[in-house]
Formats: sequence, structure tokens, C-alpha cells
Amino acid sequence: MFSRKKIQVLGGLILVLQLFVFTSAQRRSSNPEWLTLDGSPPLVIARGGFSGLFPDSSATAYQFAVGVSVPDLVVWCDVQLSRDGIGICFPNIKLDNSSAIQNVFPNASNSYDVNGVPTNGYFSIDFTFEELSTVPLTQGIYTRSPAFDGAFPIQSVEEVFIQSEPAGFWLNVQHDEFYSQHNLSMRSFILNASQNISISHISSPEVNFLRGLGRPLASTRTKLVLRFLDEDAIEPSTNQTYGSLLTNLSMITTFASGILVPKAYIWPLDATSYLLPHTSLVEDAHRVGLEVFAADFANDVSIAYNYSYNPVAEYGFFIDNGDFSVDGVLSDFPITPSEARDCFAHLGSNASAQAKPLVISHDGASGDFPGCTDEAYAHAIRDGADVIDCPVQMSNDGVPFCLSSVNLLNNTLATQFRTLMSTVDEIQPAPGLFTFSLSWTDIQGLTPVISSPYSDSLLLRNPKFRTAGRIVSLADFLNLAKNSSSLSGVLIKIENAQYLAVNQGMSITDAVSDALDEAGYNSSTATKVMIQSTSSSVLKAMRRDNYELVYEVDETISGALNDTIADIQTFADSVVVDRMSVLPFKAGFLQNMTDVVSQFQAFNLSVYVQVLMNEFSSIPFDAFSDPIVQINTFVNAANVDGVITDFPKTAAAYKRNLCLKMDETPAYMMPAQPGALMSLVGPAPGPTAGPAPAAAPTPLLTVEDVAEPPLPAVVPSSASSPPEATPTSRPTNGQQQVAVSGLLSLLALIVAAALLF
Repeated sequence: MFSRKKIQVLGGLILVLQLFVFTSAQRRSSNPEWLTLDGSPPLVIARGGFSGLFPDSSATAYQFAVGVSVPDLVVWCDVQLSRDGIGICFPNIKLDNSSAIQNVFPNASNSYDVNGVPTNGYFSIDFTFEELSTVPLTQGIYTRSPAFDGAFPIQSVEEVFIQSEPAGFWLNVQHDEFYSQHNLSMRSFILNASQNISISHISSPEVNFLRGLGRPLASTRTKLVLRFLDEDAIEPSTNQTYGSLLTNLSMITTFASGILVPKAYIWPLDATSYLLPHTSLVEDAHRVGLEVFAADFANDVSIAYNYSYNPVAEYGFFIDNGDFSVDGVLSDFPITPSEARDCFAHLGSNASAQAKPLVISHDGASGDFPGCTDEAYAHAIRDGADVIDCPVQMSNDGVPFCLSSVNLLNNTLATQFRTLMSTVDEIQPAPGLFTFSLSWTDIQGLTPVISSPYSDSLLLRNPKFRTAGRIVSLADFLNLAKNSSSLSGVLIKIENAQYLAVNQGMSITDAVSDALDEAGYNSSTATKVMIQSTSSSVLKAMRRDNYELVYEVDETISGALNDTIADIQTFADSVVVDRMSVLPFKAGFLQNMTDVVSQFQAFNLSVYVQVLMNEFSSIPFDAFSDPIVQINTFVNAANVDGVITDFPKTAAAYKRNLCLKMDETPAYMMPAQPGALMSLVGPAPGPTAGPAPAAAPTPLLTVEDVAEPPLPAVVPSSASSPPEATPTSRPTNGQQQVAVSGLLSLLALIVAAALLF
């Protein structure tokens, strides 16, 4: 259990959030544009409270949900009955998965018939409420953090209502027939409870149960909702499938005012997880007077690729698509539909920006297309990026082009050139196929491949477009940007300048300067030019009055010495830092916020943070697996000047959201509070119980980290074409070659395959 002090800390945090919700609610009115049945904003329904973070149905989950969500939040309670007929809030008929009941009553499991299926486990009907109230709740979804397990016990329905004081209270009765078989009346419990608490909605997948409540609850404001299960499942009262019940919606109006359906009933997916056209279900139900509520929303599950891993975008498809709006959404993360409804709905494509951060693409829109391709850049512009970026690489015939890595095996299907693989210690220890080993003609013919950094978690990026687009030259990139009226600038990244000058006979800085001049990027050009590098010598070589020079700190730091920043100020106008240098997190929780941003800004250096992604695996728990909350934390808490992101569409939408111009910031648009959740985390369970070991100290950036000699003069290369891969040969330019022995050829193939997949 948590200490009283930690519970008080959480209570204080929730109180502050509730105050923000109240004050912001006073300044908003209902939006007349909603296409819900009655024109009201769609309801946000918190399944088990904020069950995406805290144990489902815990006091913490309910209170936190009320604190961070819209003021008219409806909280959801799955009702189970104890042996003495007391209703509890618990997500499943079996208690095994979301509680520690095995530890409290180790020999009390049982076997029952549940809907015709013999089922083993722990059941509430075998325990009195007094016994159940000693059972700690746990996180029932194993991919979520167990950090809050054991904090709070199982609660009664009345306790949940009294403690959370929700605007709406939704009771879901999933197994009335099961309890009836064991001489327990869910109907009696509901009717008795309705005398003491205000129940806004009651749902059930059983038609007869809802019919039985119609007359006694007729004089109340409680709405009855038929919950639909899988389309092929059988509804026990009618012996029809739920799919067939959809064909007679008028019949449902005789006992219910609404239906609750899995979201796939409305926006079905094809076999490859892309959206199919929406069904007519919402319009059909509204036509006969039924409200429609959609279920199965969570931020930390795979969603249709169309949403680019942005859950706010998913809610938009259900509440703001121009054709219809569902009347409510059931979510494990109620903060996100709160944002979607109040901040992002009805924006339109012409909504003006409300926030300052510069949105800089990372390899274009690389979250949706292969990075640095014409497709990635075109979509980054269309998605609202302020600046598009080009990491410059060089072909062996001196053509500068855009690609995220000098090793072609990282982002193209280039295995046909595996005989040209080599090891270049100055670049990477493993063999690679480097851009300066191929001609521009050969590189143009390569197939680019999308990067999926979280593929180990089965979070693939837009597989339908895995190999879309073509690699573009720096000249084409610059012309594309120059012809776009929506862009404010371009960012050119330059690396490996010293190696290319000494070992390949190329000046990448000259190549970039020439390309900019030829494309007409001069002092009179409206498009800003940003030059980024981890090398201070590169930035010094690229100094021009009309360029913004951006120094990239290529390590995670906790701060920088004043002397170091003063030195950076002599050759750079701004800095790029890793997000962990600003908001470090460990085991998924934000630990603190460093002074890195304010330290650089004190010397008039703008600070850009990289790389922000939408995949929930990349986002700390404090940001609730929500990319909008993450962006907002960097902008409004860390005060960064810009974000570098794989998903510029998400960041651009953030800048335009309506909540940023409210007089009082609503709780669901407040930044995460670093350290707040971590302070509530108890000792780890098991033999290693106790506080997590302290992380190794993150270094300060020193002058020695920054100082570099000037770029060396270009050493003309004796080879006009790629050197042949000969055994043990080392060309005079210092580039090692891979021997073509059978063993090393096999090694090269293995490495290439590993890097690709």
C-alpha cells in the first residue's frame, strides 16, 4: 500500500487539476456544430477511471480521471456482486487478472459455468464484501506499468460514486444471467443503489435485463444502453447474433435509448489494419432516435495506420468527420478524448497557429513514409511543417543528396551492391554500404525503406507505403522547398565532413554552399536556411549572415557550463538537444526537468528538441501515451523553441488547437509534471523490493566536448570509381575494404539482413 503522505500528494495534484477543469469550464459553451443525436458535445466515458495508467476501478483511477478530463466526464463501473449482494466495481467477472486475490486467499479459486463455458478462477460470489475490501487492485494489462499495484483495494459501487463525485456515473452489467443462477439479483441491487446515488447510464449485453429495468427507472433520468458484443456472438434473451440485432434498431428503441458498440462497428478495418469506409450505423441509429456510444479506445494499443499512431486523430474520425458524431466514447485514457473534443474538433484546415514552437521535420514525414524521399517531403509540407530537413550525403561522383544515414543498408534495399560493403572505423565499427561507394545514378535507382524504430513492439509504420517514394538530390529538395509558400525554412544537416575531405576527396560544405547558391538561397530569399551539425568546425565553415547555424549536442546531458555555452555562441545561433537531456525518464516515468533549455536560452540560443515520435512506446507514462501531451510538456513546461519530429502533422495540429487560447488552461491541456507520478511509485514487488537504483549521473557539456580544429583541406582522391573489394587491401585514402572470402561475404549478408529487418 502507498503511504498516507503519497496518497495526500496525489489528492493535492487531483484537486489542482479539478480547479483547472472548473475554471476552464466556466469559459466554454456548447458547440452548435456537433452531429450527435441532440447536438451536445459527445460524452467522454472513463472505463474504470483512468485505467490506462492506474489499476482499473481503483480510487486513484477514478479520482485522477475526474481531475484531468472534461467537466462533464462520465465514469464507468463494471458491476460484480459479492456473496452478500453488495455491488463492487471490477472489470471482469473473474478476479484473478486485475487484483492480488491469489495472495490474500490462496486456496479460494473455484469453477463455474459462465455463459455455457466452464471457467476456473476467483469469483466475487465466493466472498463477502468485507473480504473483498481487503483485496488490492492491480494493473490487469501486462504491457502497462505495475508501479501502482497494491495501492488501493476493491471498492463498492457506492464508495466509487461518493469518492469521485462524477458528473455522470455509468454502470455496466455484463453477466446478470450468471448472478441470477447463483441466487443474486443484479436488478435488485441496481434499483436499491439508484435510491442513494445518481446513475446516468446502465448498459448490458442482455436485452431482458434492460427490459426489466425500464418500468422502475422510467421516472428517473437514467438511460438504458444495449451493449453489443462481437457480431457473431449470441444475445441470450433473443437468441440472435448481435450482428442481426443491428438490422432492427427500431426494436431496440422499445427498451433502450442508446447502443454501445465496438468502434470497428463504425469504422471497420481491412486485414492489413487500414480503415475501410465507415458504416451507416451512426446515421441509422440517430434516425430512429438511438444514441451511439463507441468502445475499445486506448492509447497504448495498435490502431489503424491511418491515424499515424496519434490517438487524438482517431477520436476525430468518430466525433468530427463531417458526416456524423458518436454520442460518446469509452476510453482507458479519458484525457485524450477530452483534448480531441474540446481542443481539436472543428479546427478546419485554416485554423491559425496558437503556439510558438517551430515544427521541424525529421527526414520529412518519416513516420508515414520512407525518410528523405519526395513522398516524405511532400507530405511534411502538406502536414504543416514549418521547416523541412535534409541530412546531406555524398555519392562517389560528388552529388549531394538527402538521406538519413550514410549507410545505405539502414534505409534502402541496396543488397545488390553488397560486394561494395566496407568497414569505415571513423563512421561505424560494423561493415556498411556507404553512400560514397555508389554513383548518384546507382543511388537514384535504389528503393528506400521506411524506418520503424518500435518494430520490436510490433508497431510498424504505414506498411502499405513501406517502399514509397524516391531519394532526392539536395538540388531537388531545395527547389521543392523554395516553391512552397507554407514553409518558413529548410534545415540542412552536415556530418562526416572531415572524413569525406581526407579520405574521399570531397568537400561536403562546398557542395552544400554551391547547391544553396544555385537554388537562389541568398540574403533576399524569404526561406530561412538552417545549417545543423554536431561539428563546430562545420558550422564555422558555413558562417553566412543569412544562415541560422544549429549546433547539435550528440550526447545526453544534464546541463552545460557557462564557458561551454559562451563558446557555442561564437559559432552557432541555436542548439538541438535530445529529449532525454530536457526531460529524462527512467522505467517509463519522468524523473525531473533539467535546466538545459533555460541555460542555452540565457545566452540567446534557441533550443530545439529531438526526436519526438507518436508511438506510445516512446512516450513516458506521465504523458499518458499521448503525443499531444508530450509535445505540450516540451513547449509549455520546458519552453523549447521548436520540436523535431517524425510526425509533423501531429505537432502542426498541436499548434492550432483551440485550448491554447483559452483564458484558463484546461487540465487536459496542462503539461506533465515531471516527478509527480514517480513520487507515488511504491517499492518494486518481489525479492528486489525497494527503491530503484539511482541512474548514473548525466554529464555536463564542457568546452572540450565542443572544441574542434578547423576542417582539413580536401585531399584529392586517386580513385574516380569505387575501389574494388580485394583481400586485405587498404586504399591510400584510408578506406578499408571487405575481403571477398566466402566467410566475410557470408558475414556481409548477415549484417545486411540484420540491418534491414
